[in-house]
Amino acid sequence: MAPWPEVENAQPNSDKYIEGTAGQQSTTLAKDKETNKDDTGTPATKMELLPSYSTVALIEERTEVEDPWDLPELKDKGIKWSERDTKGKILCVFQGIGKLIMLLVFLYFFVCSLDVLSSAFQLVGGKVAGQFFSNNSIMTNPVAGLVIGVLVTVLVQSSSTSTSIIVSMVASSLLTVRTAIPIVMGANIGTSITNTIVALMQAGDRNEFRRAFAGATIHDFFNWLSVLVLLPLEAASSYLERLTNLVVDSFHFKSGEDAPELLKVITDPFTKLIIQLDKDVINQIAMNDETAKNKSLIKIWCKTFTNVTERNVTVPSPENCTSPSLCWTDGLFTWTIKNVTYQENIAKCKHIFVNFSLPDVAVGVILLVVSLLVLCSCLILIVKLLGSVLRGQVAVIIKKTINTDFPFPFAWLTGYLAILVGAGMTFIVQSSSVFTSAMTPLIGIGVISIERVYPLTLGANLGTTTTAILAALASPGSTLRSSIQIALCHFFFNISGILLWYPIPFTRLPIRLAKGLGSISAKYRWFAIVYLIILFLLVPLLVFGLSLAGWPVLVGVGVPIIFVILLVLFIRLLQSRCPRALPRKLQNWDFLPLWMHSLKPWDRVISTLTSCCQQRCCCCCGVCCRVCCQLCGCPNCCRCSGCCKDLEEVQDVPIKSPQAFDNMAMDKEDQDGVPKSTADTKITITAL
Repeated sequence: MAPWPEVENAQPNSDKYIEGTAGQQSTTLAKDKETNKDDTGTPATKMELLPSYSTVALIEERTEVEDPWDLPELKDKGIKWSERDTKGKILCVFQGIGKLIMLLVFLYFFVCSLDVLSSAFQLVGGKVAGQFFSNNSIMTNPVAGLVIGVLVTVLVQSSSTSTSIIVSMVASSLLTVRTAIPIVMGANIGTSITNTIVALMQAGDRNEFRRAFAGATIHDFFNWLSVLVLLPLEAASSYLERLTNLVVDSFHFKSGEDAPELLKVITDPFTKLIIQLDKDVINQIAMNDETAKNKSLIKIWCKTFTNVTERNVTVPSPENCTSPSLCWTDGLFTWTIKNVTYQENIAKCKHIFVNFSLPDVAVGVILLVVSLLVLCSCLILIVKLLGSVLRGQVAVIIKKTINTDFPFPFAWLTGYLAILVGAGMTFIVQSSSVFTSAMTPLIGIGVISIERVYPLTLGANLGTTTTAILAALASPGSTLRSSIQIALCHFFFNISGILLWYPIPFTRLPIRLAKGLGSISAKYRWFAIVYLIILFLLVPLLVFGLSLAGWPVLVGVGVPIIFVILLVLFIRLLQSRCPRALPRKLQNWDFLPLWMHSLKPWDRVISTLTSCCQQRCCCCCGVCCRVCCQLCGCPNCCRCSGCCKDLEEVQDVPIKSPQAFDNMAMDKEDQDGVPKSTADTKITITAL
């Protein structure tokens, strides 16, 4: 047997493993065409092996996988301040001031577009929302009341509007406080859809979208998890009703002034030039006022004069007269004198649609499209400006200020301070949707971490209830008690949710759930839209439809579905924690069809349906589709338009496996991925 060749000089070269690396060379220790013979002269069989390296070298060559949730380093790619001359420094200062002014302008239009978007939703679905409330028979069911609160708040895009309707109905004895509490919980869920919609605008970059969507949906998960625990508890014990009743009886509340609307003072002068609504119409529809169903939500007259005068009116009989001395007949009719109130229109409103005779739905659709376009444009520009401003040392300071905890042993206080900051900021802007939506682009670009967003969002939930309490204190005497009690129910519901899902670290499930959903949505971006449609539209509509069929139908259909969901979650928990406790078949989901436990088949279906956006195509016809390409005669790789190109699809750098394992079997497996023509170091072994 021939001796082994000398391989002591074989050294690993990491540059050989990545194709395209400069200085890549291949050496041979034996010629490929050389033939060896043994002592008998018989040609020996040749085997070509690659040099083997130590395990330590293989371990050192492995690259660490980056955590996708780590905040990116916002490096300053421009010229350093110390390298600028005097003119460059002055120009840099003016550029910074200009960017700050532009950022404030875009933020102003962003907030205004949210206000107009809410008005558009009210025009499109406000009357439908009022009709949801007018069905008092099914609202005694707490589950039905919950989904009604979700649907109404989604339709009008304002939890304050839906809460004010609830207060009016409680004050008019159309609803009791007990039946109104589940609706308030639903309104708390429905208001979280706004910042989730805003997060969709950052879907262009997968990493930004992962963080932004997780930061937005953390609000959803907190609200849903709180409802899943507190709604059955409230139905069984009525603890919120009793607690708020005790608070209202203990404190002698008096009617005061309206809550300060700090943000409205800035935005109303602009938004009132676009549209003004008469929100009393929705309240009247909810109160079963038949005359309100034919009224328009668009406000026409902004200044009116109400006068009360005495007039002669006809009555059916003398018994209907105001008094016997004020009653007479003329042979045909019976007359009396009554106080008649009439309203005189003085001045019209000064918004765009005041002189248009369009129906509410048409105006709502126009405003919906325009406000969404403005919202998307402002958000994209805000993200671009923040990305250019928050660089270098400025970004480091802001990130450290927001995301750093207090020193030990006071680190646990940081989250509670963030809750107070979120509540204070929401109180200032008078809207939790505005505050959380403004945070969404900051989450996406990596300024705020998901762990810090969570307490800020909880504070926003508390902040919007404090403004509701102040608004309730401004109610008239007839509705003061019910207004305060409903606002306090909202407040203590959020306090209870915080006590459930924040103080103990392992109970912070919304963070883990939001990260999981963010990762899925970053990989399959269509899933974010499916999530919104299912969770905020289809599920509430399904539950509402079953509630109309009756309580037995709702229980008969809902209980098996809930049991199956809980069973799947329990099995999934055992699969990840203790798979040996399960039968072999249940240790994974491979026994099910692929479409039941993976999104890949669905992704292929959706990719096929939207295949027109998978190809580069010409937009000279104004349409981005394959038909356009066929009409224009464009080639498959047309360069005239990049609208369909996914800019994030970056070609991976081909990496070779270590040469020690580049044998025939592995070479066959990797035949499609690694070029066969690459020459590597080879060793010739002569065997008998």
